Amino acid sequence: MNYSEVLANARGAMGSFCKACPECNGLGCRNTIPGPGAKGIGDSAIRNYNAWKEIRVNMDTLVENGPVDTSFNLFGQDFKYPFFAGPVGAVNLHYGDKYNDENYNNVLVSACAANGIAAFTGDGVDANVMVQATKAIKSVGGIGIPTVKPWNLDIIAQKMELVKESGAFAVAMDVDAAGLPFLKNLQPPAGTKSVEDLTEIIALAMRPFIVKGVMTVKGAEKAVKAGAAGIIVSNHGGRVLDQCAASAEVLGEIASAIKGSGVKILVDGGIRSGADVFKAIALGADGVVIARPFVVSVYGAAEKGVKAYVDKIGGELADTMQMCGAHDLSEITEDMIRR
Repeated sequence: MNYSEVLANARGAMGSFCKACPECNGLGCRNTIPGPGAKGIGDSAIRNYNAWKEIRVNMDTLVENGPVDTSFNLFGQDFKYPFFAGPVGAVNLHYGDKYNDENYNNVLVSACAANGIAAFTGDGVDANVMVQATKAIKSVGGIGIPTVKPWNLDIIAQKMELVKESGAFAVAMDVDAAGLPFLKNLQPPAGTKSVEDLTEIIALAMRPFIVKGVMTVKGAEKAVKAGAAGIIVSNHGGRVLDQCAASAEVLGEIASAIKGSGVKILVDGGIRSGADVFKAIALGADGVVIARPFVVSVYGAAEKGVKAYVDKIGGELADTMQMCGAHDLSEITEDMIRR
């Protein structure tokens, strides 16, 4: 099964918002709802996609011929490719009732692990979402990354116990979710975190901690100071703040600022091809995260859909590396792209 067939299947299985477009660029769903759509006019989600397309790759085949190695190591875990499935929650609300969060994560987590990558899992107002997500990760030997919302400290502590029980090799917090209304309405309040707050939360994790939602050099430096093992340059898919910069526009300056810190840098937002993965690495990322297309893949053909999408992106990355003269990820350099 190829990805075109997966898309065709998905169009008959999705809800009324996501259109399972041939290229997920934010135009078809625009600002319809917080899931497939975006906050405000939908500008940030569309800008994420467009910014990657403004970056071109430099072809150079006057290099020594040899195999291409796409393998990647994150926190001691080896992966076939430097990309991950992103965290998604409330799939039945946003994408259709074929799946709920429990069976969606069961499919996604196992299929990603079987195909050489890992999945980030989501979180939500229903406490059972994290319970089931961490069970799915435990079932594959901890090859998954639970993503905890920026709740108040008491709730975070409870969720970290689930993370530990799962054996997950890392954990993330999407601090960019601070813009979601259900967090603002909690008592005690949840949402934004100080460096001191984040330091305390990271200490609870007892495993590599990834801060998702960094969009400035200042934010990256704060995450490093708090003790993060990794960051994700992300604006939450353009869904939490309209008129936000694209992740591709700020990645390079963030990567330069924390170079040498040992902190791993991932990026998400509008990455839709293996060439985009290549561009992100050239700009200083260690790897990338892709969310919505994985949802479409699960809805389109479950485990086979995930495999088709992983093979597609992985094959495109390998082809781009070969045509630009990079034999492995360490050889992808900024002079291989044009901005």
